[in-house]
Amino acid sequence: MEQLRLRTLLGDYPNTLALKRGEIASPLVSFDFDPVKTANRAFKRVVRDGAFEVAELALVTFLQAKAYGKPLVLMPAVVGAGRFQHHCLVYNAERGKLRVAELAGKRIGIRAYAQTTVAWVRGILAEDYGVDLDSIQWVTAEDGHLAEFPDPPGVRREEGRSAVEMLLAGELDAAIVGTDLPDDPRLAPVLPDPHVAAAAWGARHAMVPINHMMAINRTLCEQRPDAVREIYRMLQQSKDVARAGADTPDLTPFGVEANRHALELIIRYSYRQRLIPRCYAVDELFDDVTRIL
Repeated sequence: MEQLRLRTLLGDYPNTLALKRGEIASPLVSFDFDPVKTANRAFKRVVRDGAFEVAELALVTFLQAKAYGKPLVLMPAVVGAGRFQHHCLVYNAERGKLRVAELAGKRIGIRAYAQTTVAWVRGILAEDYGVDLDSIQWVTAEDGHLAEFPDPPGVRREEGRSAVEMLLAGELDAAIVGTDLPDDPRLAPVLPDPHVAAAAWGARHAMVPINHMMAINRTLCEQRPDAVREIYRMLQQSKDVARAGADTPDLTPFGVEANRHALELIIRYSYRQRLIPRCYAVDELFDDVTRIL
């Protein structure tokens, strides 16, 4: 059978590098990797243009894509390490201390309203700290990945300016910042002892939050399930290369059961934040091919 060459979006992470460097090959599939340097900058092309057969995708983006009938199926392969999120809500310490009990009425900057890191942090604020999310003035820097999901009423947009920039300028009270959180002594966490709190949260939930998994075009799943299984095998092999000899926790779990609780939780958070119309069952996110990988 002729080898499939698949349009693919995948970031550079320890668990993907062996695959992206061409160290893992297959007679069934090869990959035409998109050159974008940061995968999330191409997520709109995944859900708006159908530009890829295989794509890394943020979980809230995938959930919204499902809600709007996009032809995507989740693959239970985490790319990019999971991480705790408690430290991502920060304030400008030069302007005085901000406590979590004081968030009502405050202006909090976020990159986009439906960003997965933001959904995790808001869920933690609401469920663990009793914060009324509707009492906060959310300020976004850009629109979400799904064109069908606009910012909710009352959300303010500041195009072309990052949340950190506005926070340091005194135009915001706090900001939720993910992997691009700068090492700046002026930025202090709102949640007290965030790393201790995160460890306790992780022990209570027996998981570390995950942000990105792989998504597959539904037609590929229907027409070439052998290719889909091969993609998963290659991703697993690439991860095995990165994990060889490691004695650290696995932050890129593979398999439905290994990710079930994290998926259940981000689904619940997303529903309660009105990002999706209903609470999906985890098994609904997969099809008969990817569910048993």
